[in-house]
Amino acid sequence: MCGIVGAVATSNIVPTLLEGLRRLEYRGYDSAGIALNNGGLHRLRTTGRVAELSKLADSQNFSGETGIAHTRWATHGAPSERNAHPHFAGKKSKEVAVVHNGIIENHELLRQRLENDGFIFTSDTDTEVIAHLISFHLNETPDLFEAVCRAIAELQGAYAIAVMEESRPERIVVCRNGAPLLLGLGDSGNYAASDASALLQVTRRMIYLEDGDVAELHRDSYRIINCLHDNVCKEVTRTVQESELSNDAVEMGPYAHFMQKEIFEQPGVVANTLEMVLNAQSISPRLFGSEAENIFNNTDSILILACGTSYHAGLVARYWLETVAGIPCNVEIASEYRYRNPAVGPNTLVVGISQSGETADTLAGLIYAKSLGHRYSLGICNVAESALVRQTDLRFLTRAGPEIGVASTKAFTTQLAALMLFTMTLAKMRGKLSGEREREMIAELRHLPVALQNALQVEPQVKAWAERFAEKSHALFLGRGMHYPIAMEGALKLKEISYIHAEAYAAGELKHGPLALVDKDMPVVAIAPNDTLLEKLKSNLQEVSARGGELYVFADADSRIQESEGVHVIRLAEHAGLLSPILHTIPLQLLAYHVALQKGTDVDKPRNLAKSVTVE
Repeated sequence: MCGIVGAVATSNIVPTLLEGLRRLEYRGYDSAGIALNNGGLHRLRTTGRVAELSKLADSQNFSGETGIAHTRWATHGAPSERNAHPHFAGKKSKEVAVVHNGIIENHELLRQRLENDGFIFTSDTDTEVIAHLISFHLNETPDLFEAVCRAIAELQGAYAIAVMEESRPERIVVCRNGAPLLLGLGDSGNYAASDASALLQVTRRMIYLEDGDVAELHRDSYRIINCLHDNVCKEVTRTVQESELSNDAVEMGPYAHFMQKEIFEQPGVVANTLEMVLNAQSISPRLFGSEAENIFNNTDSILILACGTSYHAGLVARYWLETVAGIPCNVEIASEYRYRNPAVGPNTLVVGISQSGETADTLAGLIYAKSLGHRYSLGICNVAESALVRQTDLRFLTRAGPEIGVASTKAFTTQLAALMLFTMTLAKMRGKLSGEREREMIAELRHLPVALQNALQVEPQVKAWAERFAEKSHALFLGRGMHYPIAMEGALKLKEISYIHAEAYAAGELKHGPLALVDKDMPVVAIAPNDTLLEKLKSNLQEVSARGGELYVFADADSRIQESEGVHVIRLAEHAGLLSPILHTIPLQLLAYHVALQKGTDVDKPRNLAKSVTVE
């Protein structure tokens, strides 16, 4: 999850590259670098932020017309100047410069082969393998474009790459497979970047590269070939699109509220969060940092610390971690954990979850856990430069983008996506995930954005329900198993923005007290996926109907729950197995949103609440 910017232009492109990096810092921030092809290859690298790189470039009057730049999120090799991109390669001189986003799964084998051939490595990264491999092929073909095509044919994994060759300063070559990369076509040059936001400063004319694409950029021309199938390359034409992306990522656009916008962004941001695995054949612990493999191997239990919506994400993850990975997991409300004296297992991995990364209780809980003797920590967060990320040994950045609405939506589903990757990684390392099942689960993750898009199609039915809810003062939410935390999240959303008092219960607990509240004025929302607990849930729903309660059931297409007097059913298009909690979140968010609209409350800024809770 790094950021790439490249440019070939008729004037100094250093300001463009640096501004592009600044806009991509959400993708990574632990080091940054820039290389120019100006009378030879020259580079600047720093372990600081892009602002530090800018100061360095200004102090050295760094300028040129062809260059590549990078902001890094470390996976292979600790954050350091030697591991920062761009990387140079060449047996005799600096032949090529490379920047890279992604993970090269077979880098160790390639590195051994290249070292045996005389190439000298100066970093711990997988990226340097790419640079030396391209240099190797340049010894066989004089053309950089051909050398890149030969090199990527040997790479396994996900990547976006930009390359410059010392002897040809008038061009750069870029390629992608599983990691985003696009071209920007300008009046005075051509560009490449990981995200359109990096290039809006110079152009809105974009070409979104597809997997297997290799592109050659000159100041006034470009060409693209595709080598995806059987390594047979052919020239292709990609559509030039006029970007509609605003310079300001927090614009509301065509939506009535930020919350509505963020609900409908979920298929895309979940896909972005999963980008490193959607085109991979396997899960790597490197997704969580360069030390993840060692730390995970020494982990015998999990402690999750979080607040609010992030706490609910942790509760879902507990089911996944214990069921799939077979590892004990405890989930704590951070504000409670920090004030008690828990038993400590030194090999427990402490996982902090926070959208902003600045949640005071979660940060304090993490510090407290370390003071008790917990050695290892992982941060799951949406903000690269946040305190949570800085304080944890490992980290995973969700790719939700800016979330403006106080009631969290897309941050929650991207957290769940990240936690599923975490679960799969631990399961694989503990011998609980076969190769066949790993591939099946990756395929299920690959389909998840489509399934989320389908789930959004229930909105018209949810609107009709919202009209009835707006007259109510109280509501109950029911779920079982891994859907009980989703019921908790649904209740939280409803009370956050509509001010209707809502509580969630494990459905089996109804007869132990909450059933006393049920009458015709108490709507009961139930999550009814077609899983092993469905028949048990049906019995619980009968208890509600027998007391005159009105049921609103979110079911799967094959859950076999029929509508009747006092029983209303909305069916999702499909059952998603372990990923079902993510899908069933969508209609609950829509319900809260449309009830709030009916009641006329401030959807994005509900009373008494703030987005980031940075005080106790």
